[in-house]
Amino acid sequence: MAETTMVPLQEEEAAFGQIGESKLGIPDVVVIVVYFVFVLAVGLFSSWKSQRSSVMGYFLASRSMHWIPVGASLFASNIGSGHFIGLAGSGAASGIGVAGFEQGAVYILMLLGWLFVPVYMSSNVFTMPEYLMKRFGGQRIRVYLSFLALLLYIFTKISADLYAGALFIQLALNKNSPEWLYLSILFLLAVAAVFTIAGGLTAVVWTDFVQTILMIVGAFILMVLSFNEVGGYRALVEKYPFATASERAVGADNATCGEPPAEYMNLIQPIEPGKSNFPWTGMVFGLTLNSIWYWCTDQVIVQRTLGSRNMIHAKGGCILAAYLKFLPMWLLVFPGMAARILFPDRVACAVPEKCEAICGSPGGCSNIAYVELVLNLLPSGMAGLMLAVMMAALMSSLTSIFNSASTIFHHGWKQTTTPSDRELLVVGRVFVAVLVVISVIWIPVIQKTGNSQLFDYIQSISSFLAPPICAVYLLAIFWGRTTEPGAFWGLMVGLAIGLLRFILEFSYTAPACGTGEDKRGWFLQAIVGNVHYLHFSCILWIITGVVTIAVSLLTEPIADSCLYRLTYWTRKDTRPRIPIEYSKSAVSHMGNGNAPAGIQVQEPGQDPSSATVEEDGERAAGFPL
Repeated sequence: MAETTMVPLQEEEAAFGQIGESKLGIPDVVVIVVYFVFVLAVGLFSSWKSQRSSVMGYFLASRSMHWIPVGASLFASNIGSGHFIGLAGSGAASGIGVAGFEQGAVYILMLLGWLFVPVYMSSNVFTMPEYLMKRFGGQRIRVYLSFLALLLYIFTKISADLYAGALFIQLALNKNSPEWLYLSILFLLAVAAVFTIAGGLTAVVWTDFVQTILMIVGAFILMVLSFNEVGGYRALVEKYPFATASERAVGADNATCGEPPAEYMNLIQPIEPGKSNFPWTGMVFGLTLNSIWYWCTDQVIVQRTLGSRNMIHAKGGCILAAYLKFLPMWLLVFPGMAARILFPDRVACAVPEKCEAICGSPGGCSNIAYVELVLNLLPSGMAGLMLAVMMAALMSSLTSIFNSASTIFHHGWKQTTTPSDRELLVVGRVFVAVLVVISVIWIPVIQKTGNSQLFDYIQSISSFLAPPICAVYLLAIFWGRTTEPGAFWGLMVGLAIGLLRFILEFSYTAPACGTGEDKRGWFLQAIVGNVHYLHFSCILWIITGVVTIAVSLLTEPIADSCLYRLTYWTRKDTRPRIPIEYSKSAVSHMGNGNAPAGIQVQEPGQDPSSATVEEDGERAAGFPL
């Protein structure tokens, strides 16, 4: 995001304050300080009471979390600053269509609790790459997925949240200098890192719980004020299609820029290219695939449920999170639409040069919708509360990412060395610090990736990289015939095709309305411009699935004795499982009821620490699967 004057018009300077003058008063600062002290106290107290000196305590909260904080943590880990900025921005740009992303998650969370988590718990894993290593054997799939997960954390989650947080801070404090922006973000990163390094998952989950309450209360107050300011729900629906900027450019096809879409109040929208940002076929099929990857196989989300004290609490947490996912349409999307009505010349900006001056993006300034509401509708003190809410969302997301990423790195290192328990914990915490440094290094990149709709940016990258992972996990859990070569080559083919679309998408971007003709050529317009990223997600998922199935059928199947408690159909199987790498020598011995020499196979319910090779076992003891 380039350094720009955030309030270009003199009449707006009078309303917003002089350039460089903070829009936050002393009451706002007091509220923010009190918030930080309170949340820090909650996080440190919970981490002090938790068993953070052990690996189980640090990474899975000693597997003792109640369903209420689990559900709140699922919601808070998902709703970050990127959602506040992105959902409200997309609502301002195109209406309620973006709410389909939130509504769809309700059903996928049920899949997580009833289909996926029972398998993960029965296999007794810490991380998702670890599950695939036990399911298929070998190291290459685990290494690939660990690397891809960390890349996705940086490019979508950390980058989007930091960009959104930077945008909020820049507008709230009227500080355009890079130095001040760096200090603000470094402070947020430092607090997030303190939570994660000091307390592990218990501190993360309980601070998520507190921050979820804060986010919902603050956003609810702003929602009420927004509806009241525009005259109520009926007035919002009637005024939205006429909320346009006073000056608008004309596009290459002689269409006026910045026109609200006709389907602004429909969740089911046309599939014709260019008529809708959210075609119904993509929202029904492509979004489902992306959501399965995010909610059912992503380390940040699944780790919350693995920290549950048993399956009842894991399912209860999923149900609570599903109910909470009904809130964003009302708390974020509708207020974003109200912002367009109240501040059309800024939020609905439709002249590239003016948009560049207002928010640094020639494609539009809908991303500032929620910030405009906070700074102009809330009284002194309440604005500070909402700034605290935004920082809470940012830190909640970052703490979850840092904790989960350190878990992935920790267990990847454990597979190749034999460190002590203390060394494992130190490595996990040091890796969090490394992620903080990487995040800071990425800040200049984040500032230059300002998209007219931040939520589109996040979802498009997920659509290019996530479908192969979704396909492989579904086949691994529900089709026992899936083999390691099939899964690996399915992932490789999917990665190659996804990266090709990624490169074409961001190397040859479509020009913003009013900046000239589309010079990408008919081929790029056909395969990029006319194929929505959610439709591409479906295509990529099908290709990956076909390759995985074909290669699996052409290779030697995995022995049934190696799959006990690793698939949905065998999750309750009480027979001892043999590690895949020893299966050939073990099968003949197991026929006689004996394990092969040098191999100790864990029985269901056995303490994992007592097994020399097989450290899985059935977590069925205490888990009504």
